[in-house]
Amino acid sequence: LECASTDDSLSGINEPSAVALDRLKSCLAGYGADTRMYTTPIAMDDLDAVRAWLGYDRINIYGGSYGTRAALAYLRQYGAHVRSVVLDGVAPPDLRLPLFAARDAQRALDRMFAACETDEACRSRHPRLGERVAALFARLEAASPRVSLAHPRTGAVEPVTMTAQILASIVASALYSPLTTSMLPELLSRAERDDFQGLVALAMLGDSSAENMSVGMHFSVICAEDVPRITTAEFESVTTNTLFGRHLMRQTVEACGFWRAGTVPPEYFTPVTSDVPTLILSGDLDPITPPSWGTTVARTLPHSLHVIAPQTGHGVAASGCGIRMVADFLAAGTADGLDTSCVEAMTRPPFFAVPAGVTP
Repeated sequence: LECASTDDSLSGINEPSAVALDRLKSCLAGYGADTRMYTTPIAMDDLDAVRAWLGYDRINIYGGSYGTRAALAYLRQYGAHVRSVVLDGVAPPDLRLPLFAARDAQRALDRMFAACETDEACRSRHPRLGERVAALFARLEAASPRVSLAHPRTGAVEPVTMTAQILASIVASALYSPLTTSMLPELLSRAERDDFQGLVALAMLGDSSAENMSVGMHFSVICAEDVPRITTAEFESVTTNTLFGRHLMRQTVEACGFWRAGTVPPEYFTPVTSDVPTLILSGDLDPITPPSWGTTVARTLPHSLHVIAPQTGHGVAASGCGIRMVADFLAAGTADGLDTSCVEAMTRPPFFAVPAGVTP
């Protein structure tokens, strides 16, 4: 269910929504598969078939991001075959993507503003950063400047119209990782002068991940399990008072208007209850699955431990501390007595002050 643009130029950044949606329609029409069959419960039936074929009685499940939803679905459907579960960056079935994307991204962005304010070097170089970034978004909403930018890989100089939607997408993606977040104050300050070169280069960092992400699978899940349960009134109320507004959800909602999506049973959206030992990991700076979702899921998992890693973004197990906690948990098969003290030493990377990195 792949559906990727073959355009390797910067013009893809300015691709009109109508063009992107037409490409999705073309992909949908050309698939040799019934996209209604690509829901999480069906995928977990397949996973259990693999488990049975391999001859395993019980398995350990690790799920990250959307994988946490899959893990919870498997736990509900085949809990007798689960020894332990790790949920890293919890996205439960009732998350209703992308409803809370703007709210949760704003939470992470506000934490970045606060960190810059308490960091002497960042504060002196970027005073009142929050106010200025809000003014930048407002300016781009009112009038989008046409600028010349060099493609980060090819060096080809191309014209790009910088819109608030492009800025929202780049900033939201950068917030996933504290390392890329550390570059934002400097790059956003440059953007005030219509220098968007650094932000576009930052956006290109995630290009390689597209090979591991299936656009068609994404919409088959979201359009079946999330968007149908969102009302227009909820869209308006949740995006109010955020810089991201509806920029992070508009295209998804429009695509679900024509996507051939399946259905899931009503009980799919109820909390998963299980006695299986579960380690729940949340990054306190996560812009898409903040700790509140892990807290909610933990309420119906009595043998769970929810660890909130400070100064960490989307995916705790990517850190050395996270790897050690997961390994120890899987070895023991229980969260009882798990040593989580390493999270106390987690710190946010220093903010970039010069092109070479942090202040010498």
